Amino acid sequence: MEYHKLGNSSLNVSRVALGTWGLGGGSVWTDGDSTVKDTVELLKACKDAGINYLDTAPVYGTGESERLLGEALKGMREDFFVQSKCSLNWRNDGGKFHYSRDGYTVNNDTSKEAVKKDVEGILERMQLSYIDSLIVHYVNRNTPVKETVEALEELVKEGKIRTYGLSNSKPEDLVEYMENGGHVSVVQEFFSVLSPFHGREYFDVCRKYNVTFQVYGVLEEGFLTGPEFLDKEFRKTDIRSRIPWTEEKYKEGLRRTFEAWKPLTEKYNCSYSNLAEAWALSQFENMSLLVGMRKPKSVKDNEKAVAVKLSDEDIRYMEEVVKDIQVEVLDK
Repeated sequence: MEYHKLGNSSLNVSRVALGTWGLGGGSVWTDGDSTVKDTVELLKACKDAGINYLDTAPVYGTGESERLLGEALKGMREDFFVQSKCSLNWRNDGGKFHYSRDGYTVNNDTSKEAVKKDVEGILERMQLSYIDSLIVHYVNRNTPVKETVEALEELVKEGKIRTYGLSNSKPEDLVEYMENGGHVSVVQEFFSVLSPFHGREYFDVCRKYNVTFQVYGVLEEGFLTGPEFLDKEFRKTDIRSRIPWTEEKYKEGLRRTFEAWKPLTEKYNCSYSNLAEAWALSQFENMSLLVGMRKPKSVKDNEKAVAVKLSDEDIRYMEEVVKDIQVEVLDK
């Protein structure tokens, strides 16, 4: 495993991070429920693979992902860098409506009071005295950035978080946070070979402020893991049933993609997942891979991605193959 400083912080993290959206289950991720025992085994596999970076959020299963991780971390807390998120909550005490799901109404609130309440909720659910990183889950223009930055900086001084970042944001948001006294170390944004446009717009600004770009969606919720995934069916509420790759025209394009990429898996002795991840790593020097994994066997495969060093020719070939099925915006 490779390690790097998280942006402009002094904190060392693995290049691959464990994403735990699926761990929370619920109507958006419907292929089974994880237990504390399952989660312990998952964290042990991460530890064995050298993956020390964990990412969760309050709304992943409405607290379930955080609860499972908190229980599983007992006895292993010092082995991991723990990251959760603020802004999305179901307290019904303010903010802007974001969605209703599983009997809860979730609002987006980046006010100082809300951010601090979010952190108290995280620490309680995870049974921790601090978390390493706090991400603003969705940037909210209804609250002045200066107020949100004040909350984040105070939380750092109080020792409840060590650093912080942004997600579902734009390059101008990062600029505004930095210009208002912020110390953002990471931005977490959607990016994949099938939808690379937003990420590429962000790289120069990340470079300017020495901020890590943490990619989520690099495997397109599993659709880039291999041709067999294309035959899976999901409930209508499941996030994987609502993205373009379930449409037949895109499925056909993906089938052609896997056929074209197969010689590369043989050349680099790797999986299709590894190819997609290695492509992402090749795009920016300060890249972090946030990959959803629920089983130890997935950890063993994804840890190999950092060792795959694609040639410039193969990078161009991979992009050319998917050119006809790339999409500008993915609304999930």
